[in-house]
Amino acid sequence: MGEGGPLGPRESFGSMGALRSLAEFGSRASRASQASLAAVRSLARRAGSDALDALLPQQCGACARALAGSGVLCPRCMEAIPTLSVGVCARCLAGGGEPVGCLAHPDYTVWPAWIYDPRAELVVHALKFGGRQVIARELGPVLARAAGHLASADLVSEIPLHRARQRERGYNQAALLAEALSRTLGVPRLPGLLERSRATLAQARLGGLARRDNLRGAFQLTRPEWVRGRRIIVVDDVITSGATLEAAMTAFQEVGAHPVAVTLAWAQ
Repeated sequence: MGEGGPLGPRESFGSMGALRSLAEFGSRASRASQASLAAVRSLARRAGSDALDALLPQQCGACARALAGSGVLCPRCMEAIPTLSVGVCARCLAGGGEPVGCLAHPDYTVWPAWIYDPRAELVVHALKFGGRQVIARELGPVLARAAGHLASADLVSEIPLHRARQRERGYNQAALLAEALSRTLGVPRLPGLLERSRATLAQARLGGLARRDNLRGAFQLTRPEWVRGRRIIVVDDVITSGATLEAAMTAFQEVGAHPVAVTLAWAQ
């Protein structure tokens, strides 16, 4: 029997190296498999949420009445959400001023359809975080009630997500709302008109003025020549501090466009 047992020293070292290589390969394969599985699960969640809506009995999220369609709230609870008939100035709101009744910044006017109450929150969260993309189509008339006087606008666009965040979520809820409003008003939508030029921190973690600094210069136009001199409706789901819409509307104004915004709700 040679030194080192049944295998010689070189054979033993070679076998160990092979085992390590095999272990490393297995680890890499496992990580790749987990990443693939996570992606499949994400797709399944997004596809399955709307599929489950069609297969399972639905209840109103506010009052538990049975729902006939794929919505989140019954018609009575939807109609009970407080509505707005006034514009909100994104610039004044972002700067800590009085946002209602501003005449100094006409190109920063936002028209929210609802006041953000617990029922509106159910709808927004289902659309934004619950994968319930189908309900966006039903919200077109809700948005149009706030934006009916904007039917003569030239284009509809949306607040974009950063590419990394859109890959994670799988869709942009503002784009779904923009498409719904476009169809309801008959104003053409131009997807991808606005893009985020850099990643930003999550706004929910920041205070009012920090939100404004976080988003300053975060947007740019992909086709500025297409919007110059035109009236553009910019759509988002919720206006809170006003910082996101202020930054986006500034980007439009810098290339000579005239923006006005519409949101599903105003979280005061």
